[in-house]
Amino acid sequence: MKFSNTLIYWYLQNDRDLPWRKTKNPYFIWLSEIMLQQTRVAQGLAYYLKFTETFSTVFDLAKADESTVLKMWQGLGYYSRARNLHFSAKHIANELNGEFPKTYSEIIKLKGIGDYTASAIASICFNEPTAVVDGNVYRVLSRYFGIHTPINSSAGIKEFKTLAQSLIDPSQPGNFNQAIMDFGALLCKPQNPLCDTCPLSDSCVALEKKIIKELPVKEKKIKVRKRFFNYLVIKTENNTTFIEERTSKGIWQGLYQFPFIETNSNIDQKELINTEEFKKLFINETTISLFNKKVIVHKLSHQHINTQFWVVKTEKHQFATTSWKKIKEFPVPVLIANFLEEYLQKSN
Repeated sequence: MKFSNTLIYWYLQNDRDLPWRKTKNPYFIWLSEIMLQQTRVAQGLAYYLKFTETFSTVFDLAKADESTVLKMWQGLGYYSRARNLHFSAKHIANELNGEFPKTYSEIIKLKGIGDYTASAIASICFNEPTAVVDGNVYRVLSRYFGIHTPINSSAGIKEFKTLAQSLIDPSQPGNFNQAIMDFGALLCKPQNPLCDTCPLSDSCVALEKKIIKELPVKEKKIKVRKRFFNYLVIKTENNTTFIEERTSKGIWQGLYQFPFIETNSNIDQKELINTEEFKKLFINETTISLFNKKVIVHKLSHQHINTQFWVVKTEKHQFATTSWKKIKEFPVPVLIANFLEEYLQKSN
């Protein structure tokens, strides 16, 4: 078919020089695919190189403790990806003797792997004709074929998967999948697609009908939840602080954080001191200062966290057993990492 042949030809002429493109080792392909979910190549590349240098085999990753893995993941976000990666690495190393599953149906059973990742690994590493469908693929297919079915609807997910599967070249499925993903990333971009140089422009429905900006269609987004965090950054006279692991499920599970008080809105110092949580944590007189003059808004996919960092200087504290010299060793959310970088710089 013209569509598939044109894409693959374009890809072979414009293949990006990326380290995971130089191997068929499923461990490295798996790492790259997990890292590049919700992450741009430009950002993910440095993490991939650091990961593969530190964990050169699945056994190395399996032997690492979770805290080390999360620390190396710090800044990439969506930390469940790292926890699932580590879990599956231990399963492969300990239960499968280090042998990565070789079929789509077996690969998708691994924790943290869905249809897209299983399809990518199966096609690239094992030549199985299973089509990938990600944001880039949705965009290319919806524009080229003029499809208005919402890509985040049950009907849309099924329709685009079926279409992609019908288009894949069974003789070179890995090249086809990588071609259509790269095509969406480099040519058929979300904003300002390069239609003038597109090899498919003469048969693209969206270009012909001038509806490029209307596609792909998405159903209305889930309502974003607003949250208000007040981090209490303890600093004792002995230069110690208190940082604890976030054990509850949800965002940042397994990462470390300062104690915090969640409120219904942004609060001032007087309101902070009068909360029951603050009174329980600090019995003695303390000196409090608001580190950031402006509220920091940390945006996640389904929630916006309005954050204030309160530095609480006190003579001593029963929980403050961590030296400030070691604070950077802990895996923390990027929100806290950014605070620490600025705070430690100002403190020195």
